[in-house]
Amino acid sequence: MNKTPAIRIESVRKIYNDGNHNAFTDMCVFRGTMYLAFRSCPQGHMMFPASRIVIMSSRDGKQWKKAHTFSVPLRDVRDPHFLVFKNTLFVYAGTWLCDPSEPEHFDVNDHLGFAVWTRDGRKWEGPKAMEGTYGHYIWRAAAFGKKAYLCGRRVHDFRPTRGEGGGDPKCVLESALLESDDGFAWKWAGFFTEERGNETAFLFEKDGSILALARGQEARICRSKPPFQAWKRKGLGCFVGGPLLVKWGKHYLVGGRHVQAGGAPKTALWWLANDKLIDAAEFPSGGDTSYPGFVALSAKKGLLSYYSSHEGSGTTKAPSAIYLAEICI
Repeated sequence: MNKTPAIRIESVRKIYNDGNHNAFTDMCVFRGTMYLAFRSCPQGHMMFPASRIVIMSSRDGKQWKKAHTFSVPLRDVRDPHFLVFKNTLFVYAGTWLCDPSEPEHFDVNDHLGFAVWTRDGRKWEGPKAMEGTYGHYIWRAAAFGKKAYLCGRRVHDFRPTRGEGGGDPKCVLESALLESDDGFAWKWAGFFTEERGNETAFLFEKDGSILALARGQEARICRSKPPFQAWKRKGLGCFVGGPLLVKWGKHYLVGGRHVQAGGAPKTALWWLANDKLIDAAEFPSGGDTSYPGFVALSAKKGLLSYYSSHEGSGTTKAPSAIYLAEICI
């Protein structure tokens, strides 16, 4: 592995702030156009049926416009992620059931993934419930060959629980690898992790093997080759919240929430080299922040999206804004 380069932050600008809690970004390029997705909710970070997903588009990365928005009745929509698969741009969102008869009750087992999609960037279809995702808190997706793959956090044996299950000692959270032939219907293919399951970013190497980064009090690197039944996992010795994992040129770039020694959260970037994280950049951020997206403009320049409430509420309540940083190496 070559020596990791320095990252220079060329600019950071606020590109969306409507007074809501705007959060959980992702970015991609489809048919020559850049897309940015995030969740917007008037109440804040937690689960509310008033939430919606906003998708924006840009030809140059400077001027952005709304391309599509969607919500799902009686469900909190969150964590949108892109997948380009079979000449189609998908946006996937995990959804919590918000039952008005039990407004304080949330169960991972009621989770369900939804998709919207477009084949030309203009006409959008959906949202459509994704077969095989019930009980799964879906997250990032990637494609290799003729199959699409998706991370889905779930409770072992779908044990009934409240919230995300962290307070139940008998609740074991898994991070499942799901696969699909069409991007709509999914089935189990393996496990990123069979315990401490959480948000997992992953990518495919040229040989079809998976490199993944799993969130946790200690983030972990996970590796597997087809058919993804045997995994090698290694702790990274630090916390990474809302992880991003992409390959930029010859190097592996990691992004997410970094909690400083004094307890202040920041959105940060690291290089991943020799199974270690190397500090690379820290962005103007604080309060509630992280969940970056990234597109490479060239081998030397890129755009990074993230959200932060440091210029808003400073908390998980509204407002928080969406930021776009120009970075170069």
